[in-house]
Amino acid sequence: MAMARASSGLQYPERFYAAASYVGLDGSNSPTKALTAKFAKSTALLLYTLYQQATIGPCNIPEPSSWKIVEHSKWASWNQLGNMSSTEAMRLFVKILEVWYSRASNSFVEAEPVIDVQMNHNSKVGPVVENGNSYPETKTIPTDNGSQVGTQDKDVVVEGFSSVEVYDQWIAPPVSGQRPRARYEHGAAVVQDKLYIYGGNHNGRYLNDLHVLDLRSWTWSRVEAKAEVESTNSSSTPMLSPCAGHSLIPWDSKLLSIGGHTKDPSESIQVKVFDLQTATWSTLKTYGKPPVSRGGQSVTSVGKTLVIFGGQDAKRTLLNDLHILDLETLTWDEIEAAGLPPSPRSDHAAAVHAERYLLIFGGGSHATCYNDLHVLDLQTMEWSRPTQLGEKPTPRAGHAGATVGENWFIVGGGDNKSGVSETVVLNMSTLTWSVVTSVQERIPVASEGLSLVVSSYDGEDVLVSFGGYSGRYHNEVYVLKPSHKSTLQSKLVENSIPDSVSAVHNATNATRDVESEFEAGNEGKIKELVIDNGDFTKPKGDLLTVLKAEKDELETTLSNEKLHTLKLQQELADAEARNSDLSKELQSVRGQLASEQSRCFKLEVEVAELGQKLQTIGTLQKELELLQRQKAVSEQAALSAKQRQGSGGMWGWLAGTPQSPNADDD
Repeated sequence: MAMARASSGLQYPERFYAAASYVGLDGSNSPTKALTAKFAKSTALLLYTLYQQATIGPCNIPEPSSWKIVEHSKWASWNQLGNMSSTEAMRLFVKILEVWYSRASNSFVEAEPVIDVQMNHNSKVGPVVENGNSYPETKTIPTDNGSQVGTQDKDVVVEGFSSVEVYDQWIAPPVSGQRPRARYEHGAAVVQDKLYIYGGNHNGRYLNDLHVLDLRSWTWSRVEAKAEVESTNSSSTPMLSPCAGHSLIPWDSKLLSIGGHTKDPSESIQVKVFDLQTATWSTLKTYGKPPVSRGGQSVTSVGKTLVIFGGQDAKRTLLNDLHILDLETLTWDEIEAAGLPPSPRSDHAAAVHAERYLLIFGGGSHATCYNDLHVLDLQTMEWSRPTQLGEKPTPRAGHAGATVGENWFIVGGGDNKSGVSETVVLNMSTLTWSVVTSVQERIPVASEGLSLVVSSYDGEDVLVSFGGYSGRYHNEVYVLKPSHKSTLQSKLVENSIPDSVSAVHNATNATRDVESEFEAGNEGKIKELVIDNGDFTKPKGDLLTVLKAEKDELETTLSNEKLHTLKLQQELADAEARNSDLSKELQSVRGQLASEQSRCFKLEVEVAELGQKLQTIGTLQKELELLQRQKAVSEQAALSAKQRQGSGGMWGWLAGTPQSPNADDD
């Protein structure tokens, strides 16, 4: 089929029919076959229902039988559109294709999107020319849920960090100043565009130095910190205990160093405070029962509290206990959560989603590394292991994680054999894993004990990695600019579709009612958010540009939510089909089992009868032997009597004369 073109300059309905003709819905083919030949099942189902709504109208056909999974899914999806007008269905149909293409062709699409390429998940787009400038070739990174993670630019020459426009690639920015000593298991935190690095481990030696990297000038400097004198009678400056495996958390204009392995560990965990204004370390006085001293734990900031999980104590005992430190009252509280907690571990990664769900990924014991994902609902205090989508990451420990909106990036780590070279991301709303990029082995971002933080550069989020150990200790800085623009989208989803933020919790419930969620959260928003693109074909001011950008963000969010909902519907239908097959197989097995039980009963009866017959045969055999012996005795007696009769009478017997052979004849 010749390449179709549907420009936003066309008017409706011609614009809709041009887009429909492009995807093969020109009336010559079956709508379902034409769509599934090009798109993923979830996208094809959404486009099919919008096409039916636009060309036929609201669904008025009877509901198919529930065992017809595919037909029932198509009917349910179409029926959920309700009384949406034909024009609205046309506009949403075209907009979904435009959003799909705009992702496939990166961010170089003009204000008027154009459907101009074959849109499949693995399409490659050649060099793009815009305003006379040629941009490098890009490639899309598909995920298992049918949407693209983002784009990667290829063959980009890095001449300086300020000129880099590449996404989803680790680069080493040109830094200046005296770098910190190479290390791993250090603490890292960002405060006001400054990256602070504290402590760590180098050649088995714990460190207590503090360094800062200005993320605007990319200049290192060492902070001459001092410890607070506890006694006024002491004139000497106390030394801060070196540590590694601790957590560094920003708190107002301070830094909190929590836990960590030290040469002379205390019984309970220590919280050190660094005042950025006075450059002074002090010990935070807390109340309640503090956790036991440990290192390799995770510390996650949730509102005005810190959630501490796991780690390894001074006796090398692995832990999986849960504690909370209230930063307002400075009080410790040990939590006894319901459900099955993660196994004891250290060097794992933790993140919080929607200020409610604590996620724990990976970590290790003394001999085993994990790749399991656990979720703690901080409202109900219950652990769960949700179902995950996409390719599950390999086991690892010593990795680092950071969140950008609803996306959780995981970098580095190892499995006691080699470092992990892939940078993966978990969408915490859909629990879908995908790979962002890969690096060569033995470089810092593929090492253990590295740190990862989120900052901003030129108005965009960036991930900053430092240090690590991959056979040697590192002190390099690497930066990745993620293509995931979900910081704004995450807020929109939280505000407009409240149910979506609980996807982490609902993913553990296989009976989630996706149809009611679709009706409550999406049906009305389709009508509210679908805006005629003709209103923005020629923006004439900054206000129109801003409004168009907001409109695109909202419609992209809506299409993503619909795609996710339809995917869940399809998964539910598949699960029901599998359940039906398993039920049939179970009934068949039960029938076979009943038949075998009946057969076994008959065999037992036959065995009992044969046993009785054997007993009867034994009795008869004994009687036969007795009769045979009696017969033998009778025959012997008869023979003896006969011999006596034929012996010649008494005189012959007395004389001992034998009987003549012919006596009988005579």
